[in-house]
Amino acid sequence: QGMVMRLHEDDFNSGSTRGIGPDWPIEYDDLRPYYATAERELGVAGASDNPYAPPREEPHPMPAFEPSYSDSLFAEACEELGIDMHSVPNARNSEPYGDRSACVGYGTCQPVCPSGAKYDATVHVKRAESKGATVIDRAPVQSLAHDADRVTAAIYATPDGEKRRQAADAFVVACGGVETPRLLLLSESEQYPDGLANSSGLVGKFFMDHLFAGIGGVLDEPTRQNHVGFLTSGCHQFYDEADEEIAPFKLEFFNYDGPSPVGMALSGDDWGDALLERLREEYGNHIGMGALVEQLPQAESRVELDPEQTDNHGNPVPDVRWTVDDRALRTIERANEIQRTILEELDAEITWQVGPEDTGPAYHHMGTTRMGEDPTESVVNANLRTHDLENCWIASSSVFPTAGAMNPTLTIAALALRAADDVGASLQ
Repeated sequence: QGMVMRLHEDDFNSGSTRGIGPDWPIEYDDLRPYYATAERELGVAGASDNPYAPPREEPHPMPAFEPSYSDSLFAEACEELGIDMHSVPNARNSEPYGDRSACVGYGTCQPVCPSGAKYDATVHVKRAESKGATVIDRAPVQSLAHDADRVTAAIYATPDGEKRRQAADAFVVACGGVETPRLLLLSESEQYPDGLANSSGLVGKFFMDHLFAGIGGVLDEPTRQNHVGFLTSGCHQFYDEADEEIAPFKLEFFNYDGPSPVGMALSGDDWGDALLERLREEYGNHIGMGALVEQLPQAESRVELDPEQTDNHGNPVPDVRWTVDDRALRTIERANEIQRTILEELDAEITWQVGPEDTGPAYHHMGTTRMGEDPTESVVNANLRTHDLENCWIASSSVFPTAGAMNPTLTIAALALRAADDVGASLQ
């Protein structure tokens, strides 16, 4: 979706400030300069209108996107209820930035931005290639060869099934919260019988995801839904009220709830005037809200190797075990209460709700190679270098000790930059 917000200060010290969960081995201030660099690298449009956001050192690289029409409807209700709305930082261009154009409003942000205004990883792939890097695609790494304290080579498969070996002085694993522990577990050996970098026994443990809470419905007036394919307004007002009982959460004001004209045209038998009439009756009056809720790290939530199913290379696929804690369920109820109050203030007819009984994941995979100071309680140190291997780093949401309730992309990028500094220092 392109939402790129920073974690709040208390997210780094959940145990100390909220009384639950572990503290990170770094503070917000340690990551603050890397957050700023990540925002410049990705190209982030934002504003300083969020009174609940952590402190900044400079404005966002580009101005924020203007609030959508449906945001103005939410704003009227929120003002009556004393709920603050503010802009959402987006990794998409509100004006030309670098060699990418400004957003032109296609509204097809998921799955693709035709104009290239929304950041994706090809931006840095191309930049790396221009500086001499060799990028090998369609070549999944099968395992990491190693001795007692160093990785010696990455063993990868080519599209034709051939296996090749790439030696290097330093290795960075950046495969996300599921495939990172899977690769380490696939790399077990005599030195590491329980998986590479797993002397703590925590590789794959404490898998986390954000929980979704939402409510939506229809108004007896146009809301112009689907005209903007991304969020332009949110609310962090309740985020730092988190404690042992209620988790941090953020509210999202949707700009794209309800059916799209294309989807309606392709899903029915109506054509011509009949289709136009149906569009007039059913399109453009939907309204909806979402929320992201933090899940606590729990050892029973984990990624293991499946004992039966394998991939097309013969390797066990990930076996993901995921449980949801009571604190998160209580928080979803709280988020739903606020959402319902806002929609009722709008006199909306509520037609759907995602609440505690049917919540689902946001597909933000975190926590399976956690960061920490104690090698017996974590997999990587504060610089993301593995405790067990002196030349292996993990740049991924898998290192998060806690999840917070912010989309993790910007924090992943900031941590990657921090790790890159340590990699560079090790090679001098």
